[in-house]
Amino acid sequence: MGTQQKKQYATAVKVWLGVGLFMIFMQVVIGGVTRLTGSGLSITKWEIVTGSIPPLNAHAWDEAFALYRATPQYEKINQDMTIGEFKFIYFWEYFHRLWARLMGFVFIIPLGIFLARGMVDKVLLRRLGVVFLLAALVASFGWVMVASGLVNRPWVNAYKLTMHLSLALLLYSYLLWVTFRAVQPGKQGINNILLKRGALAIALVAAVQIILGGIMSGMKAGLFFPTWPDMNGEWVPSVLLKASNWNVDNFVEYDAHLFMPALIQLLHRSMAYLLVALVLWFFYKSTRQKAARPPRLPLYLLVSMLIIQALLGIFTLINCVGAVPVGLGVMHQAGAILFLSVTLYVNYQFIGDRN
Repeated sequence: MGTQQKKQYATAVKVWLGVGLFMIFMQVVIGGVTRLTGSGLSITKWEIVTGSIPPLNAHAWDEAFALYRATPQYEKINQDMTIGEFKFIYFWEYFHRLWARLMGFVFIIPLGIFLARGMVDKVLLRRLGVVFLLAALVASFGWVMVASGLVNRPWVNAYKLTMHLSLALLLYSYLLWVTFRAVQPGKQGINNILLKRGALAIALVAAVQIILGGIMSGMKAGLFFPTWPDMNGEWVPSVLLKASNWNVDNFVEYDAHLFMPALIQLLHRSMAYLLVALVLWFFYKSTRQKAARPPRLPLYLLVSMLIIQALLGIFTLINCVGAVPVGLGVMHQAGAILFLSVTLYVNYQFIGDRN
C-alpha cells in the first residue's frame, strides 16, 4: 500500500467530509417528506439559477399555481386545492431543491480553500471528482423523475423515483467510504474470509432491500396490504398465484392492477426476513471468534439499527390505512440510510481499506 493512501488529513478536511455526509442524509430525508406530502410536482420547471428564488408576491404565486393547475396531478387529484395548500407543497419541493444548491456551495468553496492550502492531495481529489460527477447525475435524474409526473400520470414514476433514490444513496455511500479512508487511512481488516464475505453479503442484501423499499414507496404498496405478519389474511396474495397476472403490462402499468403492489411488498418483506437472519448469523459467528476477535462496536450498532429499522417498517406498514403516515414513513427512510451507514462501517472495519 502506497504512502499516499496512508496520508493523514487535517481535522478541517475530515469535518468538511462529515458535513457533506450530513447534508446528503438530510437531502434524502427532505426528499422523503416531499414525496410523502405529494409535493414533488409542485414546481413544474427546472431552473438552476432563477429557480433559487421563490415567488415573492401574489402575482408570482398566481403564476406558479397556474403552472401547477396544468399538471395531471392537479386535474386528477387536487382540483379543490387552495393557494394556501399549494404554498405548503411548493415549500417542500423548493426546500428540497434549495438544499441541493446549498450542498454545492458547501462542497465547492471549502474545497477551493483546501486546495489552495495544499490540504487535499491528488488521491482525495480524484475521489472527490467522482463525488461531484455522482451529484450531477443525481440532480439530473431528479428532473427526469419529476418530468415523468407532468405528463399523463398524476405522480412520478415509481421506477424513476427509485433510480433517483438509488443514485442519491450511491453518492452517500461513496462519500461515506471516502470519509472512512480519510479518517482511518490504511485500515487493516480481520483475518477471516468467512466474516469478510458475510459483511459484504449484508451490504449487498441491504442495497437490494433499499431498492425494493424505494419501489414499494413509489407504488404506495403499503396502502394495499397494511397488515403484518400476513398480507390481508394471506401469506402469499392470491393475485400472485394467477399465471395470467404475470405479464409485461402489469409490471409497466403497475398502478392499474393489484399485481405489482402485492409482488413488491412480498419481496420487500421476504428480503427483510433474509436480512434479519443474515445479520443474526453474522453477529453470532463474529462474537464466537476466539483468536483475532473482530471489533464489537460495529456489531452492536448493526444489530441495534436492524431492530430499530425492522420495527419502524412494521409500524409504518400497519398505519398505512388510507394514507402513508408521513412521520413514520420519513423515519423509516432515515432508518434505511442509517442502517446502510452502519453496514458500510462494518465492512470497512472487517474488510479494511483495500486499494
